[in-house]
Amino acid sequence: MDRKHDIYTVNLFRPKKGYMTEEVIIIFTALFGWGVMTFGFQFFVGLLNGSSRWGTQLSGFRIFNLPFHFWFTAQFLPLWFIFLCFMFNVYVDRLTERHSRRRDRTYE
Repeated sequence: MDRKHDIYTVNLFRPKKGYMTEEVIIIFTALFGWGVMTFGFQFFVGLLNGSSRWGTQLSGFRIFNLPFHFWFTAQFLPLWFIFLCFMFNVYVDRLTERHSRRRDRTYE
């Protein structure tokens, strides 16, 4: 039983070399892109709001009678999430295909 536990130990911060390391890099890249767009833009608007003419223009700019940052949050961020999910799947599929080809060559 103890041996089974050793085989299936997974740690995201110390992945095994090869497939798992590259997959963790893809996961962290997707999470970083999500975090930057979700929190970074709102933080940027908050910093600029009222402190300069750019902040006033950015929050004064309206699309469909809504301030730009509301429109950005409501419309662009769900599209960004869908784009990130699509790119994540594309890269993981390529990674899986590349590693399965390597595995197939070793059995020949």
